[in-house]
Amino acid sequence: MKTRGVLLEKTKHFALRIIKLYSFLKNEKNEYVMSKQILRSGTSIGANAKEASTAQSKRDFYAKLHISFKEAAETEYWLELLHESGFIDNNAFNSIYSECQELLKILTSILKTKQQSPNNY
Repeated sequence: MKTRGVLLEKTKHFALRIIKLYSFLKNEKNEYVMSKQILRSGTSIGANAKEASTAQSKRDFYAKLHISFKEAAETEYWLELLHESGFIDNNAFNSIYSECQELLKILTSILKTKQQSPNNY
């Protein structure tokens, strides 16, 4: 239960950072395509984690968390593209990228618990 609370807190904080990044990219860099993609995937991580917290079954819980994991992986990709194309500098990239990787590690840990369980669902 404690892990879920930490995950929800971290995903919401991350989503707020993504919203600020989106605003920066749109308003300061005039970048509209990748910024919209990262807004969608970066905020979806927390939305799906929140849905998982109210899941009707273990199967539903893990399905929603798996979607969160996939969205985090997609967000990691968009961050790499934004950095390598020069839209975000090293400092901004390193800060938000490490936060994304932390979310991936937390989600991986939770999902691995399911795989190690004798009764997966």
